[in-house]
Amino acid sequence: MLLSSQPNDAPMIGKMYVDGAWQSPANAPVIEVENPATEVAIGHIPEGTADDADAAVAAAKDASAQWAARPAIERAGFVHLLADAIDADAERLARLVTLEQGKPIDQARGEIGATSNFLRYAAEQARRITGDIVTSDSRSEEIHIRRHPYGVVVGLTAWNYPAALATRKLGPALVAGNTFVLLSHEITPFSGLALAELAERVGLPKGVFNVVTGRGQVVGQRLVEHPDTALITMTGSTRAGREIFRTAADELKVVRLELGGKAPFIVMEDADIDAAVTAAVGARYTNCGQICTCNERMYLHDAIADEFLEKFVAQSRALSIGDPMGDVDLGPKVSGLEVSKIEEIVARGVKAGAQVLLKGGALNDGPYEKGHWIAPTVMEVTENASPLIQEEIFGPVVAAKRVSGFDEAVTLANDTSFGLSAYMFTQNAKRIAQTPYALKFGEIYMNRSNGEAVQGFHSGWGQSGVGGEDGQYGFDAYLKKQTTYLSWG
Repeated sequence: MLLSSQPNDAPMIGKMYVDGAWQSPANAPVIEVENPATEVAIGHIPEGTADDADAAVAAAKDASAQWAARPAIERAGFVHLLADAIDADAERLARLVTLEQGKPIDQARGEIGATSNFLRYAAEQARRITGDIVTSDSRSEEIHIRRHPYGVVVGLTAWNYPAALATRKLGPALVAGNTFVLLSHEITPFSGLALAELAERVGLPKGVFNVVTGRGQVVGQRLVEHPDTALITMTGSTRAGREIFRTAADELKVVRLELGGKAPFIVMEDADIDAAVTAAVGARYTNCGQICTCNERMYLHDAIADEFLEKFVAQSRALSIGDPMGDVDLGPKVSGLEVSKIEEIVARGVKAGAQVLLKGGALNDGPYEKGHWIAPTVMEVTENASPLIQEEIFGPVVAAKRVSGFDEAVTLANDTSFGLSAYMFTQNAKRIAQTPYALKFGEIYMNRSNGEAVQGFHSGWGQSGVGGEDGQYGFDAYLKKQTTYLSWG
């Protein structure tokens, strides 16, 4: 066992899980993993190399043919067992997420619930893998279209949801018949390793699921460029997505990228203001604003802007910040570097003319002397060119801009290179009907806060990614199509 064998107060010693065995390269350097609430090291992982990536890919390739040959319902059985194991160990896994990532424990419990939910939904697709028989132009021929697994799938996940993002990709990949190599993010690696521990516990065949550790520039680079990896699925920054796209181009890999966002939150004059404020607060501050679908910029109709901002600022100010193992609204940011990035963009926003409505900012004194703490910040801008409007913040900072009506709000909302998520609050039936055509985003939340459903489709447009995840469309992305011309003439 890897994690559960450690005493509660002992540093965790991470190992890679490759070909059904726990491995730690001899004399390999290690990466320390920090608790963002205390800045105390909670353990370490091996700093993997390209050779470690090669070993994981080789194991996955060796296991691929036998795994693909199993009936899909058998593959789904293992995935169901993994989901059962997660549910049985949910509290430990949630505490692990909080320990290494910093989200409040109640939110971490929600993440672990989503982790098993992704697996169960994928397992339910086992009997829904279909093909087609298409009429031929010849009377003595049929055209058959079949779905097949790609082979070895590489999963690259972000640190903001280290457990859920892994199973979001792992479940459909395995049920579709692929084998999987996960690079567990170096900031939050133990959640991915814990999934491997549970996979071993439920008897998943060796080589089907492998977890390596290390840095994206080394291990991730090699996994993407390796000639035996067929599909790359990644959740992370737009910058990293571009690098993966470039690297994968040489081998013409299939790439699925879920990248950054800059979601507009539009509130019209006829909206339920209290409901809109509550949704805006949740959509901005959950997980300390570290969600790609977060409310990143607010467009408020002139008629309701004052009322909305007064209530929004009041609720933002009232949020509790503290020990994420307790009953708080916000935990720490994941790292000091992330806090510095936010402070820098806020400073540029103020310099560009933003009015500060709630100062917030970094917290460094008293109970916040250790850890990476930042309080909610609310600002108002007059120009859509403000860096606060154009650049992803990924933290508890939001800017608002007043608009005169629906058309102006839509025009400003679409003035971005991102296209992941958007919000619209209105009771007007015409606007409700127009919104999906007017807003150029892959995901729209109408009169509600964020949070996807497993049966939906989570996809970004523009610089927010290619491909997509969840639902029947996301599942189908893990299968390639083959056409057979069956002639008997």
